[in-house]
Amino acid sequence: MQRVCFLLKVREDRIAEYRECHAAVWPEMRQALSATGWHNYSLFLRDDGLLVGYLETDDFEAAQAGMAATDVNARWQAEMAPFFESLDGERPDEAMKPLTEVFHLA
Repeated sequence: MQRVCFLLKVREDRIAEYRECHAAVWPEMRQALSATGWHNYSLFLRDDGLLVGYLETDDFEAAQAGMAATDVNARWQAEMAPFFESLDGERPDEAMKPLTEVFHLA
């Protein structure tokens, strides 16, 4: 199982709204994530907007490709894009660059 961690930055003026959206993630989005191999997926948000994401998957590239092929993901990414800083034209899911794991204690 591959462990993946990534960072994004939520705009400080949109943090409360971002939290609200994630308190009610669409059921079809949750189903699509599970079906495409996103497991034990968590998002952590610091008060300054730093977002830390963590997930476990058999193949991160395949999990990303699976989600990219779904209609619900296209709709969700369009809804979420205005919340983020520094996307450089990318959708939030395309801007997720995995961090290199340097230590793990099982």
